[in-house]
Amino acid sequence: MPANFKLLVGLGNPTAQYEKTRHNAGFWFLDAIAARYRLGFREESRFHGLTAKLELAGDTLWLLKPTTYMNRSGLAVGAMAKYFKVEPAQILVAHDELDLPPGVVRLKRGGGHGGHNGLRDILAHLGTPDYYRLRFGIGHPGDRDAVVPYVLGAPSRAEAGLIEEAISNVADSVPELIAGNLAALMNRLHSEPKKKT
Repeated sequence: MPANFKLLVGLGNPTAQYEKTRHNAGFWFLDAIAARYRLGFREESRFHGLTAKLELAGDTLWLLKPTTYMNRSGLAVGAMAKYFKVEPAQILVAHDELDLPPGVVRLKRGGGHGGHNGLRDILAHLGTPDYYRLRFGIGHPGDRDAVVPYVLGAPSRAEAGLIEEAISNVADSVPELIAGNLAALMNRLHSEPKKKT
């Protein structure tokens, strides 16, 4: 499964009000990468978000945190992909995933939006689901009616620890992501044993 990623998108909501909420797991992931490589994000109005540029081993990877709020994430992704002529298969979108428990990470290409408003809008703007998704588990509240307050709430200390560890593990693997070593990366991420809490 070779891939040459050029755009890494982290989904979340802007402003301090949402900074620590589960829905911002994608932002947390990009912040972890920025910290490792000492990158600074800058506001780019033409891309409707905060961007940073990572150059590693001769490759360039753009990081994007849309500031449009979750349900309009596609506006930012579409604008940046069009400007840099990035194909959907060269885009990796990191986001929170209700269907996975905290601490679990899954990498996949294509598929539906699963009710995730950020993914739904990206699909609308790209016109195809043929992009990669990095899904960080946040768990499910167990009741469909409780989903909105759940994703817009902060995780418990234990849950936050598991999510942060998962984010750290993948952030350590950025060179593998850029190099396109996805098969090995997926095998490692998908086979990591669940930790007891």
